[in-house]
Amino acid sequence: MTFRALYLEKDDSGFRASVRQLTDEQLAAGASAGDVVVRVSHSTLNYKDGLALCNRSPVVRSWPMVAGIDGAGTVESSDHPDWKPGDQVVLNGWGVGETHWGCLAQKARLKGDWLVRLPDDMETRDAMAIGTAGYTAMLCVMALERNGVKPGDGEVLVTGAAGGVGSVAIAILSRLGYRVVASTGRLDEADYLRKLGASEVIDRAGLSAPGKPLQKERWTGVVDAVGSHTLANACAQTRYRGTVAACGLAQGMDFPASVAPFILRGVTLAGVDSVMCPIDERREAWRRLASQLDRSLLATITSEIGLDEVLPKAAELLAGRVRGRIVVDVDR
Repeated sequence: MTFRALYLEKDDSGFRASVRQLTDEQLAAGASAGDVVVRVSHSTLNYKDGLALCNRSPVVRSWPMVAGIDGAGTVESSDHPDWKPGDQVVLNGWGVGETHWGCLAQKARLKGDWLVRLPDDMETRDAMAIGTAGYTAMLCVMALERNGVKPGDGEVLVTGAAGGVGSVAIAILSRLGYRVVASTGRLDEADYLRKLGASEVIDRAGLSAPGKPLQKERWTGVVDAVGSHTLANACAQTRYRGTVAACGLAQGMDFPASVAPFILRGVTLAGVDSVMCPIDERREAWRRLASQLDRSLLATITSEIGLDEVLPKAAELLAGRVRGRIVVDVDR
């Protein structure tokens, strides 16, 4: 049997990305650790996928590779005791699309220990409209809550607000009763961000340049998907004993900050990792996404493309020209 997949190669001839027909035998050889075969119905395009597809960062560490860090679909066959044919599952991270063949394909061979059961009332398309970006956003909200940030305490800043993580974070936080301030470089998206629940929209220029190590207190909590000077300024502006949940690097991997916010204001910088997050925390995040995210907003957040459209869209994503989430129907 054959299936279509977004296939990445790198050798002496250089880097190549293309949609290819692969066989079940290639799948078994290319993903030897997997004990569950999933018939993928939908995947998604994340920032990390864009880096891999455009060869912009050493995301992929094993070649050749099938791209795609996210997938949702139906179990086709299983050697794992927890899964049987017909089960609907969602996959995020675990090195898939990096060291293990991924889900921008009609089939994926995955470890059963990596899979989360799709919530009963959720379609696979909705799961990928949420995707790693939305799942990461929920992990950030959970990190703020663990550190005592509550609705009514003050303003919560969301950076990179028009992106996937930012869009879902705004929707979740506003529904939970937080007052959300959205920071974006695309002020023409202000109406979109307010529709998701932002109370105020600010220009990212006020955060993205070098700033003082300690600034006027404003934020009780922050969800940051940007890094670099933006993260440093967000920390410098966070109120006494506030929390900053950091999950991204759209501006850069550097952190040009000082210890002042942490030792003078007791600010907590909570790192949020979605790739190797323990399975129990993943299940809780997906349970809460099913119940606490207004899924009627997904149509506003999401656009849909087919597998053949992924490569040009990846370049747009890295250029900052994509709003919200991109679902990939792998059969299109």
